[in-house]
Amino acid sequence: MNLKQEVAEKSKEIYTDSYSISLGEIMSMYKEGELNIHPDFQRVFRWTDLQRSKLIESLLLGIPIPSIFVSQEENGKWDIVDGLQRLSTIFQFFGILKDENGILIPNLVLQKTKILSLLERETIETIDPSLVLDIKRSKLNVQIVQRKSDDKLRYELFQRLNSLGSRLTDQELRNCLILMMNKPFYIWLFELSKDQNFLDAVSLSDKQIEEQYNMELVLRFLIFKNSNLDEIKSSNDIAEFLNEKTQEMCLNETFNYETEKSSFLKVFKLINLALQDSTFKKYYTNSESFKGKFMISSFEAITIGLAKNINSWDESYDIEKLKQKIITLWSQTQFTNNIGAGANFYDRIPKIMPFSEEYFKNEDQDRRTIN
Repeated sequence: MNLKQEVAEKSKEIYTDSYSISLGEIMSMYKEGELNIHPDFQRVFRWTDLQRSKLIESLLLGIPIPSIFVSQEENGKWDIVDGLQRLSTIFQFFGILKDENGILIPNLVLQKTKILSLLERETIETIDPSLVLDIKRSKLNVQIVQRKSDDKLRYELFQRLNSLGSRLTDQELRNCLILMMNKPFYIWLFELSKDQNFLDAVSLSDKQIEEQYNMELVLRFLIFKNSNLDEIKSSNDIAEFLNEKTQEMCLNETFNYETEKSSFLKVFKLINLALQDSTFKKYYTNSESFKGKFMISSFEAITIGLAKNINSWDESYDIEKLKQKIITLWSQTQFTNNIGAGANFYDRIPKIMPFSEEYFKNEDQDRRTIN
């Protein structure tokens, strides 16, 4: 197959249409429940009141605003792919925006802008009614990804549209994808990321938590635990690899939530009992102490190894042994030679995964089981 043939083949998998609609019509769709703008995303996408005011200013001045993208669901409703902040700003200004619990959000109070200084403190109740009608009659171009399009391409479209020029982290965008694809999986993942043993062990900063790095670490644990080396070696980008495997988990109807949760909780309970927030820091033999910040390479090696052998470790017998295992990990050249600034993900993981799985075997527990 050549490039031209591949383009032709992939083009058949996504179907789009365009539609010009007034803001009054799109507000009616929202009120009737025919448009899903994902109120869950509000905690992720963050526009300031000034940015919102500038959008209303554009509408008042007749300045065209970019198209929004929606996907058409099986029931005919529209699901927002790109345009969340534009629509939520308009809905908030008109006093119809609801949060994820169905509660109305307070009306938008406008700020003065560079062009319209008199916008300051204006609201839907105080602005001239003729100007309100002008906004309602404004046209918005809607690009529709039709229901017969391939699901994965629809999510790819969301990711691309919302990553270009975005200040969101990869994980914040990933969380939005998860919410679109499988909200129960998102809730389950979010609860795991709040487990106290896990949080104590990784000891992240407030900024890292705010940017959802704790959820990325949970995903890394689940993905590496359930991936093989060939899958990792075939990928060219760590963020893309995490995105692809996350989508697979979201769409996997046989994903065993209870088994995966049990493994996760046991791993981090053992780790926290052994070394708490020292677990994923560098160990210095000369001072016999852990120092520095959280290290992703240490996290990968320890959690992969333990997860692969979790049934052979017992919190009643093996805590001291696990502690020594983690300390002596730093004297293992198969580990230390494959971490640090010179070792990227694709050099590190294929070497550390098999080593870690073997290193964290617990022969004592195996013997106890046999006896």
